[in-house]
Amino acid sequence: MGEFTMPSLGADMDEGTLVEWLVEPGAPIRRGDPVAVVETAKSTIEVECFESGTMGRPLVEPGTTVPVGTPLALIETAAGTRGKAGRARKPRKEPQGPPAPERTRPAEPAEPVRTREPVALEALGHGHVEAGPLIRHLAEEGGVDLAALRGSGPGGRVTRADIERAAAAAPTARAPTARAPRARVTPLARRRAAELGVDLSSVAGTGKDAAIRAEDVSRAASGLAGAPSPPPRTTAAVRASRPSEDQAPAMRRAIARLMSRANRDVPHYYLSTTVDMAVPMDWLHDRNRRSPMSERLLPAALLLKAAALAAHEVPELNGFWTDDRFTAGEGVHLGVAVSLRGGGLIAPVLRGADTLEVPALMSALKDLVSRARTGRLRGSEVSGATLTVTNLGDQGVETVFGVVHPPQVALVGFGRVVDRPWAVDGLLGVRPVVTVTLSADHRATDGAVGARYLTAVDRLLQNPEKL
Repeated sequence: MGEFTMPSLGADMDEGTLVEWLVEPGAPIRRGDPVAVVETAKSTIEVECFESGTMGRPLVEPGTTVPVGTPLALIETAAGTRGKAGRARKPRKEPQGPPAPERTRPAEPAEPVRTREPVALEALGHGHVEAGPLIRHLAEEGGVDLAALRGSGPGGRVTRADIERAAAAAPTARAPTARAPRARVTPLARRRAAELGVDLSSVAGTGKDAAIRAEDVSRAASGLAGAPSPPPRTTAAVRASRPSEDQAPAMRRAIARLMSRANRDVPHYYLSTTVDMAVPMDWLHDRNRRSPMSERLLPAALLLKAAALAAHEVPELNGFWTDDRFTAGEGVHLGVAVSLRGGGLIAPVLRGADTLEVPALMSALKDLVSRARTGRLRGSEVSGATLTVTNLGDQGVETVFGVVHPPQVALVGFGRVVDRPWAVDGLLGVRPVVTVTLSADHRATDGAVGARYLTAVDRLLQNPEKL
């Protein structure tokens, strides 16, 4: 039996809040399946399980804030042995860096943590009754009053058989009739529906196996035309539906801590160059004229691909500074800075960006940005970046010098493509150009390496058909 723990989803993350379980106890799960929603200071993120097995006993209730590394649930693996295999992403102080050596189970957290023990109910005339999360779910589905049951399990624990017998003996019980399978509903979605007055039978689920999630309920509630005003929402419900607004102060504090540390601990050097974009823009316009609207590319796609290929050519800038030495990244994984509508930013990761064709990279970028701004990123998409890129061209900025995101050793900035006087072969004309900048950690590289990187970006952009 393994443990599913609160993952570290950023160098500045010390704790997280469990918002919602996406699977119920007893449900089969596969490696990579999202099993929980976690709220950090920056976003609300779906966290995947990194071991196949069966969802076991939850240890933490939704709404609970716990330190990174705290066990959230048990995962019953095929081997049936207790170990680290079922943990979600090994908690580390610097998640973007190279893998840390195996450690023993984290020490007890500094603050007390509420764990999800079997629920104790006072039965009418039967003393103390215990029922786990799955049993409570079955009782709710069968319309069984747990408080009126005497459990037949060890220590008076209510079992599945007890629920089935009670449901069959209930006065309102009737012969089963053929009906459509009942949609799965996550616990938070069920509470949200009650708060918003939403009929769950009218909600289409977008979770695994069409399960109805809290986001589905909120979406359905926002589309109810002429419906009576719902009762006031709880603080947790508001926070889950509008993470960017309510998390803004916490996000600013998290960004402040990380950037203060970066400016204090990382000796930066800065370089910039101006790239002639006439050739890549002509290629882009020609391609877009021959492509459907949904497949047209933005200049950002070419810039990101050039940044990724240049990082492959100059691996000294693609990696991490940890333990007083540089470690090259395994692959080029671009962290793309995304501004959030409620303020702040997050940098989801385009994995293997140097291996993606430009159209695929464009599609992946649009998907990441959309889900980053709606709080639907997964845990694997917010950690592990080997190089960060920021592009403020759409904001009208022509030059941007960023701050390196430790333990990374470089950050690339792109400005707006603008028309400028430009001499080509001794003739002056007006050409589209873009300013490309590099902020780098002087402990890992010197200016000559950074210059080689910017030269590679320029050269790659002059051959857009080969990107």
